[in-house]
Amino acid sequence: MGVVGRPHGVRGLVHVHSYTANPADLAGYGPLLDDGGRTWTLAWRGEGVAALVDAEGRTLVDRNAAERLTNTRLYVERDRLPPPEPDEFYLADLVGMAALDRTGRRVGRVAVVHDYGAGTSLEIERDGAAPLLLPFTTACVPEVDPAAGTLVVVPLDEVLVPDETRAAE
Repeated sequence: MGVVGRPHGVRGLVHVHSYTANPADLAGYGPLLDDGGRTWTLAWRGEGVAALVDAEGRTLVDRNAAERLTNTRLYVERDRLPPPEPDEFYLADLVGMAALDRTGRRVGRVAVVHDYGAGTSLEIERDGAAPLLLPFTTACVPEVDPAAGTLVVVPLDEVLVPDETRAAE
């Protein structure tokens, strides 16, 4: 949901990058968790600048404490997120889905969802073959059925990774 950035000043404030549609909404999700399982409450003090309070009610009070949290990722429990709109998906929910071709034949399963800023892509694990990397677009993934745990993939020739058997031919 967010990442703690560099310190702001000397009194323990930090820059926080929020991944919510409206950055200010991050504080409204309540307690946030980090990778170590610690709980934090966030209170905005300015645009992108926040105070962090730990589970015991202690606020960061100096720059050194703030520096130690730089690059700390902040999460919320899945059940506190609103349901996605139709034709929208939480990327984490795609991991593990069965990838099918248009005929319903299993191609593999979604192993990883990559998002480096230029568009989301899916890495499909395939039995006995190299992984398939596809852009997460309606052209390559025309159907997603979260209830069934499946999605339909249409591999494009230019993005297919040849497996080693075909490469030898």
